[in-house]
Amino acid sequence: MWRRRIRKSLNSEDHMSRIVSGIVLFIGLVLTGSPSFAAETAAAAGSGGLIGIGAGLGIGIAALGVGLGQGRATAAAMESIGRNPNSADRIFVPMIIGLALMEALCLYALVIAFFLQGKI
Repeated sequence: MWRRRIRKSLNSEDHMSRIVSGIVLFIGLVLTGSPSFAAETAAAAGSGGLIGIGAGLGIGIAALGVGLGQGRATAAAMESIGRNPNSADRIFVPMIIGLALMEALCLYALVIAFFLQGKI
């Protein structure tokens, strides 16, 4: 009986999501820690390398987040249309508006990255 509980807890999605979020948090801390200690040196040397790295990371993270969000939103909309095909017209327009708002967030990140590139 206790073996079943252990197997069930090890195979649960909650356990995997905790592991994945821990790995993402660790990688985020590692990526943000090093440039923050080197900020004074880069400012003194006049190097814009960290600005370029920041702009690239910002676009990458924004695109990743938008891609995941759009995938989940579209999957949920298609699943609800599959369950109730008569509601397709009421689900389609809000889904498209939501996708457009998500894409706007990625475009804002792109504009900010262009502004940061101009400072190099």
